[in-house]
Amino acid sequence: MNLNYNEEQIMLREQIQKFCESEYDFYKREDVVKSPEDFDKKAWQLFAEQGWLSMPFSEESGGLGFGPIELSILFEEFGKALVIEPYLATVVLSGTLLDKSPYKNKINLIENISNGSLHVSLAYAEADNGYDYLSPNSSVNSDNNLNGTKTLVLNGGNASNLIVSCKKEGEFQLLLIDSNSDGVSINSFTTIDGQSCSEISFENVKLDETNLIAVGDEAITLINETINLATLCISAEAVGCMKSCYFKTLEYTKGREQFGQPISSFQVLQHRMVDMYVESELSKSLLIKAMLEVQSNSKDKFKHVSALKSYVGKYGKFSAKEAVQLHGGMGVSEEMMIGHYLKKMVSIDALFGNADFHLNKVGK
Repeated sequence: MNLNYNEEQIMLREQIQKFCESEYDFYKREDVVKSPEDFDKKAWQLFAEQGWLSMPFSEESGGLGFGPIELSILFEEFGKALVIEPYLATVVLSGTLLDKSPYKNKINLIENISNGSLHVSLAYAEADNGYDYLSPNSSVNSDNNLNGTKTLVLNGGNASNLIVSCKKEGEFQLLLIDSNSDGVSINSFTTIDGQSCSEISFENVKLDETNLIAVGDEAITLINETINLATLCISAEAVGCMKSCYFKTLEYTKGREQFGQPISSFQVLQHRMVDMYVESELSKSLLIKAMLEVQSNSKDKFKHVSALKSYVGKYGKFSAKEAVQLHGGMGVSEEMMIGHYLKKMVSIDALFGNADFHLNKVGK
């Protein structure tokens, strides 16, 4: 098992770091979060020009054919900078699902995702089902009409198309729906970490054969693989957040003085920062193992991703809370970046199953 990044992967990390450092500072991010736009469209177009939007797609679909390792690199760097753009919703959750599906018109959709002109969202979660996304209450009736309500649809308000999970005569299906179809109602809101999210209702939305992406076991495999990859990505994002929490706290305590000396010299605070460092390094080790398991398509890939997600769910919040406390009153200020890492870690823990949920999956 090769644990070293290759030259292309190192260059990718450096490219993303350069963008985050020179063109994506915290104050620009906050302006975007507070605006009605939900994300920076210029940054999104730059993602397209750099080839980042086409990274995980197969070469047959016009993509770069990159895999979980490259996605983990991207999300780790995005986590450090708290990038708000809907890469997870459009590229990972929707684009990779379409790419692996038998859907006939997928090439055109993926091309438009890759050039930045199309947003697609996966509508899989329902309020009454918790983390069980394979038992949707949304259904297609005998008249071939879709009814149901989906919640926590990431970037749903900006999506031209929706991938919707449902059942027809008890069989699991994935459908592609135009968000402007009659009977589709979208109510958007902002999550704790600044992401755009939606609750979407479907009332007698008329369907035909062009809406069907996959059915039965094929549809179940598609959504399982997609959610697992997305869970890996947000866990990598959490690792990036944890690293930034540590380094920003170390820097702050070196410059903050009490009793004539920097507070970084106080042993009790040093112990707390060492704990933050240890947890970030352990999380990075679990990330490397998980992304290699997914890359090799091993039979244990779901278990390794769950182990990673459980760990970063618990200790990511721990690291962010420590960072906030060691910054004192400044840690809870909206004008400082550090408190926003805690919001991001709370959001990551809840998405696709919290720490306890994934710990139980590892034990099965």
